[in-house]
Formats: sequence, C-alpha cells, structure tokens
Amino acid sequence: MFDTLLVANRGEIAVRILRTAHRLGLRTVAVHSTADAGAPHVRMADRAVCIGEPAPAASYLDVAAILEAARRTGAQAVHPGYGFLAENAGFAQAVGDAGLVFVGPSPAAIRAMGDKAGAKALMREAGVPCIPGWQGEDQSPQRLLREAQAIGWPVMVKATAGGGGRGMRLVPDAAAFPEALRSAQSEARNAFGDATVLLERAVQRPRHVEIQVLADRHGRVLHLGERDCSVQRRHQKIVEEAPSPAVDAALRARMGAAAVAAARAIGYEGAGTLEFLLDARGEFFFMEMNTRLQVEHPVTEALTGLDLVEWQLRIALGEPLPFAQEDIRFEGHAIEVRLCAEDPARQFLPQAGRLLRWRPPADLRVEHALHDGATVPPHYDSMVAKLVAHGRDRADARRRLARGLRSLVALGLPTNQGLLQAVLDHPVFVRGEATTAFIGEHLDTLLATDDAASAGAAAAAAWLLSTPAGGVSPLVPGLPATLHLEVDGQPMAVRVLQRSDGCTVRVGDTEHRVQGDSLDVDAGEARITLDGVGEPLSFARDGAALWLHRAGRVHRVQDRTRAAAVRPGAAGGDGGVRASGEGRVAAVLVGVGDTVQAGQPVLVTEAMKMEHFHAAPVAGIIRAVHAVTGMQVTAGLLMAEIEPVAAGAPAPGGDRTT
Repeated sequence: MFDTLLVANRGEIAVRILRTAHRLGLRTVAVHSTADAGAPHVRMADRAVCIGEPAPAASYLDVAAILEAARRTGAQAVHPGYGFLAENAGFAQAVGDAGLVFVGPSPAAIRAMGDKAGAKALMREAGVPCIPGWQGEDQSPQRLLREAQAIGWPVMVKATAGGGGRGMRLVPDAAAFPEALRSAQSEARNAFGDATVLLERAVQRPRHVEIQVLADRHGRVLHLGERDCSVQRRHQKIVEEAPSPAVDAALRARMGAAAVAAARAIGYEGAGTLEFLLDARGEFFFMEMNTRLQVEHPVTEALTGLDLVEWQLRIALGEPLPFAQEDIRFEGHAIEVRLCAEDPARQFLPQAGRLLRWRPPADLRVEHALHDGATVPPHYDSMVAKLVAHGRDRADARRRLARGLRSLVALGLPTNQGLLQAVLDHPVFVRGEATTAFIGEHLDTLLATDDAASAGAAAAAAWLLSTPAGGVSPLVPGLPATLHLEVDGQPMAVRVLQRSDGCTVRVGDTEHRVQGDSLDVDAGEARITLDGVGEPLSFARDGAALWLHRAGRVHRVQDRTRAAAVRPGAAGGDGGVRASGEGRVAAVLVGVGDTVQAGQPVLVTEAMKMEHFHAAPVAGIIRAVHAVTGMQVTAGLLMAEIEPVAAGAPAPGGDRTT
C-alpha cells in the first residue's frame, strides 16, 4: 500500500500522472532539474525536489538522486512515466530494493523485453510471429555488415535499448551501412547509454500497429484494442489513431490474442504495449514491447473510457482488474497529434527557446505543460504537447482535430503545427491509407508554402508594425512608405499607405486593404478586416521577429526595414559551417584539407535526443575545423571553415576528398 507517489519524469506526462494521482487521493512529489525549477509539474505537485543540472549530468537519469528525493519526502511509490528511466530494469530493481513500489512491471519483465534478441526468442516460443534478423555480442562493423548482407537489403539497424525511433536507421545497401551504423550507435548511446544494435529485415511500406494490454498481479491479462501509429518522421510517431483503418474485427482478435500471449509469457503486470508491423496482406510481425505507458495512450482512453494511469496505480496497489475481455467496448474514433518544437523544413531540426504565446483549443483534450513565456530547453525530447480528438467516427474525429489544430496558438519558436495540419488534410490520410512511408513519400507536398497566405501575413504584419505600438513609428497618413519584411523566410518589399481607417498594403502586384477593429498589445490579440473579411489575429514580438497566427497558420515575420542591406548570396557564401542550434557535437566527418561538395555532410550534432547533419554551404576545401566530438555548441557557433571553389575550378591546394 502507498499514499505518496513520486513522479520520476517531467513535462506533459508528469502533469498527466499527477492529475490522476490527485483524483485518487494520493499525495505527490515531483523531481526536477534546475532547468525545470518553475515548470508546471513542479508547481502542481504537493512537494518537489531538485535533482541536479539538466546536462551533462542528466538529472532525470540519476537513480540515486531520485531515490534520495523519495526518502526525503516520504514517497512510497515511484511512477516513471515514459522515456528516461521508464524501461530501465536497473531502476525498477533499485526502486524495489529501496522498499518502494515501482508503478510498472517487474524488473525481470522489463529485462526480458529490453533484450530485443531475447524478447524475440520468447515471442517465438509464445507463437507470436517475428521479423527475421540478427543480434549478437560481436558489435564490430565488419561482423554487422556481414550479417546485414546475409539478411538481404534493405535492413533496419535498431538500438537494443529504449525505443521511440532513437538509434534506428533504414539502410538500403552496403555502401550506406557504415555511416548508418555509426549514426544509430551514436544516437542510441546518447539516448539510452547503450550503443548495442540489432539487425532486422526491412518490411517495406508497412503499417505500424500496436496493441494496448493491461495485466494485474492476479493472472488476468486483457487487450484494449489497437492503435495505428504509421505516420512517422525519423522513425518517430507524430500521429496516432484508434481504431486502425486497416484492422477489422477478425484481425483485431488475432493481434489481441498474440499480445495477451506475449504478456503472459513474461508474467507482465501493469500497462504495456506490443508493437507490430502490419503488411499489405494482413500479416503482422512483432517488433518490440514497450513496458510502460505510451505517449499515445489517450486515444485508447477515449475509445474505452478507461483511465490507464489510474489502472497502473490500482494494479500497483494490488487491486484486481474488475472487468473481463468481453466487457471492453470501443466507442467511436480518436486521433492524436504530437506538437513538437522542431523545424520540419530543416530536416525536423529540434528547436529550443521561449514560447511567447500559448493558447490551446478549448474543445480538444490537450496534454501539455506550457504557458506564455515557457522555456523549451535543449536537453529533452522535442515533443511539447499532444492534441486528441474523439468523434463518432473517423471522419468526425479528423474534422474536430483539424479545426482544433488550426485554432491552436503556439508562437515564439518553430513547431510542426503546419505539417500536422497538412497531414490531416492530405487525401492519403483522409482515406486512411497512410503507411510508415507516408511522410517520406509526401514531404514536399506537406511542406509546400502558400504564397497567398504569406502575402496575407505580410499585409497583416504591415498593419501591425505601422500602429503606434507596432515598432515602426506611426506612418504619416497619406505618405507611402516601404517596409522590408522577411515572411516565412522569403524577403518582401511591402508598400504601405496609412489612412485614418486603416492602411492600404501592396505586396507584389496585389493591393490589400487592412483595417484594425481592435488591438490588445498586452494579450497579443487583435481583430482585423483584410480585404473585407474580418478575422482574429494573434501575435507575439521577439526583438525584430514578429510571430503571427492568422487563418489557421503560423508565420514568422522579420522586420528588416532598419537593417543594413545584405549582399545577395552572402548567407552561407563565406563557407562557414555554423551550428543550427544548441547541442553536442556527435561526429566530425571531415578534416583539414578535405575537398567537399555543396550539400555534403560535414558535422553531426545531437540535440533533444536527435541527430542533425550540418552540410557544406559551398563547394571547396576544408581550411579549419573548430569543433571536436563531444563539445557543446550554441546556435551560430562557427564549427568549420571552407575555402570556396568556383564550379569547374581546380582545387586551391590539397588533393584529399571525402
């Protein structure tokens, strides 16, 4: 029995667990790094303990500090959330050894499924179909390459520890294998502290379908249906839904039976998820078991009416499940999207910084730990919120979610909001036909810019900037002026003529009429009439940057009016390779004297548990490398210098190539 729960996590999942714990009458304890001292989960808990710096000590991975926090606060149980230590058998063991209750499965069960090769052997014994592959103690590149060739291309390189797509690479052929292996091992080491990988035959264009299970300590194991998690980028889910458009009742029964058999085979206890690949013929293959709560658990809660965190806690308290498999009912359809602080147009580069304005939609379930002015640090995962819609059917849920996503105001740093909107509206997704290849196959379409929307944003920004509170001293009525703006990365010369009732704005060859019906600078809200159509406008200022949310889209506008003219082509033309954000140097791929081509990878950095490749901005010769593996970098730091070479010109000394 326990009455005080420590939540060993942060962000939206910590808030989620605390909410249910409070409803059940439990006292709660939060732990936090110094970067999260003012975070919502810290303020929400009854007590809170700082457990260290966010990096490089990795406070949320500090088992001793977490256990000491439990001792100091009298906590008798620990909920790990997901990520961090949630699937760490050593942590579960340490919690038990300290006389505390671990809210989750036994260390033995975690260990059984954490060893990917051993897990597959167990699954085969339990009659669960598995993908052919190889895992062994010899992790040398030479041995792994031989085994990959024996399996046949393409193959998947997968980290044996953890999950969430970290340390996973699809390798098309032998030539790409060495760099893919290095990258996967580096990312796995950074995310999980273990660089061990396994190999699997790649199943082309599958669906990613998972089964949620609940198991008590009295021998009852149930499945709660499936979730389709096929829409992914970098092998990480961004859209999940239940039920799967590709699963009928018969297939659900087969997959559910396999998941229950798998859980029984390891004596599982608590909430867990069996992940499968589903091919076009309806055959499914075991990938792994997540021995924890999943990010996407709200869609299952929406369909079943069950609070999975509540049942995790009740099972940990020794309570039996009071319902049988036939009692589980599925009502309607639910879809969840993950809002991530990242730039999809720049290879989904994670973004750290300050969220200036946050207004979640009131008619959706939104899991988050955000507020105006919240800091998104560079040390953790890039997901900052989840939006969930539940409807009577899939079309209803999709419409509700699309509308809520359009109304979401998240201003101050790039997010994947626009990409998620494009996914929900894409005909392939609307038809329920998306596979794991969906993002890769349609990325250009999903990222396509809307010139009309950018022009409208430029007109709205010109009106806002020309107001007394806007930053450009009010313009003289009747005298035109030119504002030099950069809208969504595109330079625009905007001609503004202020009138007593608003202004006329010429963007390119089109003239727009803008009137301001109201303006609240402190709240960052306005209502404007643009070309005769009234609409709300949300905004936030950050220096010369103006963030706008209008017509369901977010735009970043830079006011360059007072800035010195920039020589055309100067950006990147000096041959400098600069850090795109805060992070750690994971690999230096070139040396002084190497010849590189424009666009060739030069360095790799890691941030928010993901790798980002930095390419040569110009063709030329590497003249200096200032970065070394392991060093921390900040945005804009010069990491390498390239002496440019004109196309067709001989290399200026040196004959090395990479």
